[in-house]
Order: sequence, then structure tokens, then C-alpha cells
Amino acid sequence: MKKSFPTDQEFDRLISRAMNELPRRDIENLNNVVVTYADEPDQHQAGKIQLRGDSLLLGLYEGIPLTKRGMGYNLVLPDKITLFKIPLVKYARFRGSEVYEEIKHTLWHEIAHFYGLDHSDINLIDKV
Repeated sequence: MKKSFPTDQEFDRLISRAMNELPRRDIENLNNVVVTYADEPDQHQAGKIQLRGDSLLLGLYEGIPLTKRGMGYNLVLPDKITLFKIPLVKYARFRGSEVYEEIKHTLWHEIAHFYGLDHSDINLIDKV
């Protein structure tokens, strides 16, 4: 039996659940950060990271990481973490995993970028 595609409301609930289940130390400093979702990356987001047609982008952090902020960092728009619903569902189905688990991991991954970690740092932590 094929799993149903989550509605927007269900997907939003899964994101909220993931936020609630992440360790407090990971989310306690998320000030001025919006967490949102979209079906897929828009042209601007795909172009910003030079997304190839055969690639899946599960999430994206857009903003200035904490490690790059100086004393004059104020009066700025919120940073943004976007989770992409269609790629996340496709990836979960490909891996045989639950959509929720992929949302939680992707959310943690994008929060790590907010804290200034790059992909090599994140991959090292993932292996632990």
C-alpha cells in the first residue's frame, strides 16, 4: 500500500513536533529565525545554491550564521529555515524511512547552519 502524501496541515504539525523534540540546547538561541516550508525550492533558492535538475534540496538556511555576526548586527529581517515538502517526502520514500524522521534531521541540519556549522562539521556530528 502506498503511503499518502501529507497535507500542508499535517506537514506543519510534523515540523512543530520535530521542533518540540529537538534538544533544548539546539533551539534555545533561535532568535529572529522563521521556520517555514514550501512544496519545492523557488528559482531564487535553487539558483542561490546552484541546484542541479537531478538534485533534491530538502531544506535551506538563509541568513547570517551566529559565527559571522558582528557588534552591529541589529535591526535585520529574520533568518529563514525552509523545509521542502515534496523532496522530503520523495527522499523518505526512497530511503524507506518516515517523513517525520527526515523532517527532524533536515531541521536539525539547517539549525546547525544557523550556528555556523558547514557540511563537513555536520557530517562529522552525524556520524557520532
